[in-house]
Amino acid sequence: MTATGPRTAPDVVEVVDVVALGESMVTFLPSRPGPLADVPSFERAIGGAESNTACVLAAAGHPARWISAVGQDGFGDHLVRTIGEYGVDVSYVRRDPHRPTGVYFRTAGDRATDAHEVAYYRAGSAASAMTPRTVDLAAARAARVLHLSGITAALSAGCLDLLRELTARRPGRPLVSFDVNHRPGLWRDSAAHGPEVLLELARGADIVFVGEDEAREAWGLRDAAAVREALPEPETLVVKQGGRGATAYGPDGTDAGAAVFAPSLDVDVVAAVGAGDAFAAGFLSATLRALPVRDRLRHGHLAAAAALTTSGDLAAPPARDLADRLAALDDPAWGRLRLGPGWTETDPAGAHPDAGHADRAEEEGRTP
Repeated sequence: MTATGPRTAPDVVEVVDVVALGESMVTFLPSRPGPLADVPSFERAIGGAESNTACVLAAAGHPARWISAVGQDGFGDHLVRTIGEYGVDVSYVRRDPHRPTGVYFRTAGDRATDAHEVAYYRAGSAASAMTPRTVDLAAARAARVLHLSGITAALSAGCLDLLRELTARRPGRPLVSFDVNHRPGLWRDSAAHGPEVLLELARGADIVFVGEDEAREAWGLRDAAAVREALPEPETLVVKQGGRGATAYGPDGTDAGAAVFAPSLDVDVVAAVGAGDAFAAGFLSATLRALPVRDRLRHGHLAAAAALTTSGDLAAPPARDLADRLAALDDPAWGRLRLGPGWTETDPAGAHPDAGHADRAEEEGRTP
C-alpha cells in the first residue's frame, strides 16, 4: 500500500534489511512534570514499538521499511512524514479515510519509581483494521528480518490473523523477529486469551525478545532458563532482565540451550519509554552484521541507553564506530561505563586507561 492508497500493480518489491509492521501513534509529551490533570500543554512526538525499532535501525544505516495503516488526517500525515524523515521506507503505509490515527498522552516518569500516566486513544484506529487482506504481504516479507510485536496481535481479530499469517513457518520466509510486549490492558476486551496467543506467536518466530518480568506476569515463568524451556522453538531467545542485563540463547556457534549474559550499563535515566524498542534495534543491527551474541546484547544495551537518556520515545543510536568500540571493551571497562544525556556525542570510554584494550587486542589477533 502507498501513502495515498493501494498499489494497483506492484513491481518486484525491493528487499530491505528490516521490515517492521505495527501501529504507530502520535504521542503528546508533557511540558512539565505532574499528573495529566495538571499538565497545561504537551509537545507532539511519535511513538510505536515497531516504527521506533525501524527508525533506530535506519539511523544506524540499515535499509528499513515500516508497514502500517494511518488515518487520512493530519496526525497520519505527521507520522508518515516524520518516520520517513528517519530514512524509513513508508511507501506501503495505507491511508484509511474512514478510521483515525491513534494518539496517546503520557506524563513524565518518576525517576525513582518509573510511575507515569498514559492515556490511549487508539480504539477503532486505522491500524487496528489491518488484516492479511489489507496489507501487502509481499512487501512485508521482502526483508532479511521481519520485526513484529505482540501489541499488534491485541488490537483486533484481523490484526491477530495478520500476525498468525506472518509467523507461520513457511519455506523462504524472512527471519521473523517478535517482541512479546505483553500489554494486559489491550487484551481486556478481546475474545482471545493474551498470554496463550503471545506464546503461540513467539513459538513461530526465529528471534524473540521478552522481559523476565512480563514472562513472569504472562506465563508464570520465574527466570530466563524457564522461559527458554517454555520456548525451545526460536533460534534466538533474548530475555531482558531489567537493570541486571539480558540473557540470550541461540546461535553463534552455541547450541540452543547455551546462555550468553551481558550486564546492563549504568545509565542516568531521563525517561524509560522506548528503551525496549531501541534494545531490539541494537540487537537486530548486530545480528544483521553477524556479530557475536555477546556483542549483539551489548549493542542492544547501547541503543537502549541512547533512548533512556532522552525524553522522547525515539533517540538516535550511537554512531556505528563508537558502538562497535564500546561493545568490544573488556568486561571491567564495560562495567565502568557511566552514560548520561548527550553521551552519544562524546567518548564515554575515553577516560578509562584500558578503553581501547579490546580494540588493540583484536588488531593483534588475540582475545582480550
